[in-house]
Amino acid sequence: MPLSPPVSRQLRHRRAIRMEAFEREDGLWDIEACLTDEKPRDVKLAAGVRPQGLPIHELWLRITIDRTLTIVDAEAASEWAPYAGLCAASNPAYRALIGLNLVQNFRRESSRLLAGTTGCTHITELCAVLPTAAIQAFAGEVWNTEKGGAPGKPAENSASKNASDNNASNKAAETDKPPFQLGRCNALRFDGEAVRQYYPRWFGHAPRGTADRIADQDNSEKAGSEVEPAQRN
Repeated sequence: MPLSPPVSRQLRHRRAIRMEAFEREDGLWDIEACLTDEKPRDVKLAAGVRPQGLPIHELWLRITIDRTLTIVDAEAASEWAPYAGLCAASNPAYRALIGLNLVQNFRRESSRLLAGTTGCTHITELCAVLPTAAIQAFAGEVWNTEKGGAPGKPAENSASKNASDNNASNKAAETDKPPFQLGRCNALRFDGEAVRQYYPRWFGHAPRGTADRIADQDNSEKAGSEVEPAQRN
């Protein structure tokens, strides 16, 4: 359903954030984020006039992750910025993301590591959308969204389908749990039409017990709430 028709108005500024995920030939994944700011007119900046058609910001952040969502490499770039090379001076700071896991306190830890004058305000903003972008990329590719389990666990069509009997036993146990995305948003509530149609096995599933809620709270705190919004749309 689209937004309602707006009143008469004029465009004054456009910010766009683009996220792309790439599976690499070495088995790792790249998640690339780009933020741009543009105005439909010439803009007077401290460093001079930025002509219409050229961005005020074009900022990039690339992380490389393994299949457990752990960052093994990170790189930032400032192709366009208000203060030319001065803004780019903080790009090496984003190497601090290496070693963090996207679903283990990532937002909290990235904010701590890149707070204040350590990094670029806008590149740091991109960190907040990395976890759910990676989860969307992995869904159905690296792990299975139709069976129980957690982000980072392989899907049946991945290389891990040849895992040991022990892993097969663990997967069987996971089928007793609903897919992680269910019960975490309005559309995917257990008594909702989407679950009835697309996940009939779990329609009317009993609410999580106290122990499960405590475990969920623990997991959410570990993940910095990155996991819960995934697969809402």
